[in-house]
Amino acid sequence: MEIVFVTTELSPFVKVGGLADVSSALPKALRALGHSVTIVMPRSPALEQHGLLLARRLTPLAIPLGDRSFTATVLDGRLSSQVELIAIDVPGLLDRPGVYGERGEAYVDNAMRFGVFSRAAAEVVRQRVIGGRAVDIVHVHDWATALVPTYIRILAADTPALASTRTVLTIHNVAYQGVFPKEMLPNIGLGWDYFRVDGIEFYGSINYLKQGIVSSDAITTVSPTYAAQIQTPEYGARLDGVLCSRSSSLFGILNGVDYSVWNPATDPATVARYDAEDITNKARCKSAVQRELGLPLDADAPVIACVGRVVEQKGWDLVAQAAVHVSRRTGVQFAFAGDGDLALIAALRSAVSKCHGKAVFVQAADEALVHRMIAGADIFLVPSRYEPCGLVQMYAHRYGAIPVAHATGGLRDTVVDADAQLETGTGFLFDEPTVDALVGAIERAVAARELPRWRALVRRAMRLDRGWDGPARRYEQVYRTLLVA
Repeated sequence: MEIVFVTTELSPFVKVGGLADVSSALPKALRALGHSVTIVMPRSPALEQHGLLLARRLTPLAIPLGDRSFTATVLDGRLSSQVELIAIDVPGLLDRPGVYGERGEAYVDNAMRFGVFSRAAAEVVRQRVIGGRAVDIVHVHDWATALVPTYIRILAADTPALASTRTVLTIHNVAYQGVFPKEMLPNIGLGWDYFRVDGIEFYGSINYLKQGIVSSDAITTVSPTYAAQIQTPEYGARLDGVLCSRSSSLFGILNGVDYSVWNPATDPATVARYDAEDITNKARCKSAVQRELGLPLDADAPVIACVGRVVEQKGWDLVAQAAVHVSRRTGVQFAFAGDGDLALIAALRSAVSKCHGKAVFVQAADEALVHRMIAGADIFLVPSRYEPCGLVQMYAHRYGAIPVAHATGGLRDTVVDADAQLETGTGFLFDEPTVDALVGAIERAVAARELPRWRALVRRAMRLDRGWDGPARRYEQVYRTLLVA
């Protein structure tokens, strides 16, 4: 199959969240299955800053949109995985330091920015088809690329060869939707006939993600449990009705882990290597991260880590309060890292100051430090209020950091609650996103660490196979189903 993968993030170059990791790993896994995959994304300054070589096409791309026309520069590259990369640049729109915004504020012209990018991505597909290279699947991700299927359909009217191209939208987090004033509709080249209840209209505004849901041939999301949850009012973020209407075309496919990146046996970021068969060197990683972060050098003290975007969804307010409670009653150490909401960051710093030197918070930690923190942790917190999939708990499993997680979404699909004797399970779950529930689960994990079977639990977690081969084959099944329909 010929697959075009349209995204706004790509690890390790441009990363805001888990989408970046998926955008790197899934195309690589699909290529390993024998498919031709091309990634199309905005040209970020970070691509070339990371040393990626991009070749500028001599002929620019004309992008008519509404009553305006934009000129896009197209650059070609190839990743180390041998996946093709196309970067699209529209000066002043797509060549900014941030993906969606800077310093916690979204760019005010995001409606136009991602309308232009999506129309340009559709034009790249059209040009490829005109050139005789048929495209079977266009796979888009989240609200920022969700207009691509609509533009593909519009272009197919004048390019019949596009009619056989099928589109797939993956929702990584339904809470982020791309909602803008309805007055933007003509500016992104869509007529008012699209502004209807079964179209882009959304409570008097326009909603990019909703338009993607109603226009894509199939919709996927990143875990089976989340696929069911987003069809309910509690988790559907006011899109549960339209998602229910597409339920026969909605699939939950669990994300995977790229073990060429997340593997303690080969990780260049850590001070020592280890695996499930010999975890001795994990102790060296623990002492090294204690030293690096300024925590007391204490091999017996459990190190509990939490890293990720500092937003309410991720439960950081619960973490801040729980850390103070737990530090008063136990000898644990806490290592936190992330960036995001300034009020939550202030709450974390305040909590750290009350933990008497046994806690640390690193704002905007680089990726290598995140690897070292997971490698050095005994226990890893994932207290998200909701979690479409979550990747970090699967990273923690491979590194032998046992997750304490809220039983929701993909966390429920990937973490099995341990029994009292640690004979089964791969972590510790709690049912309600409250401080008391999180404290209880942390204390249960800390107590379990003193049991003889703790090392067996660590090995069991490290031996889990959450690689991308299985998920890639599931996506392949979805693609094939569309192509024979």
